[in-house]
Amino acid sequence: MKRLIGTLAIVMLLTLSAGRAMAAPDVYDESQSHPLRIAAYLVYPFAYAVEWVVFRPFHFLVSSYPDVFGHHPHGVDKIET
Repeated sequence: MKRLIGTLAIVMLLTLSAGRAMAAPDVYDESQSHPLRIAAYLVYPFAYAVEWVVFRPFHFLVSSYPDVFGHHPHGVDKIET
């Protein structure tokens, strides 16, 4: 069992690190030192998680019952009945 866990850990490490080896950091410029940009870097992971955990399931629920919630699909001008 320990061997299986160790093997899976190594495979995950190699898989996840393969894409990072090809990535290169951006060139730094002064616009990235703005205090709001730094705050955005810190807030972004939490906002991304909230989008997937709260808002997307809520949208699925609302769009599943359009007669109850009055939801209309995006990009549709006229609703066909």
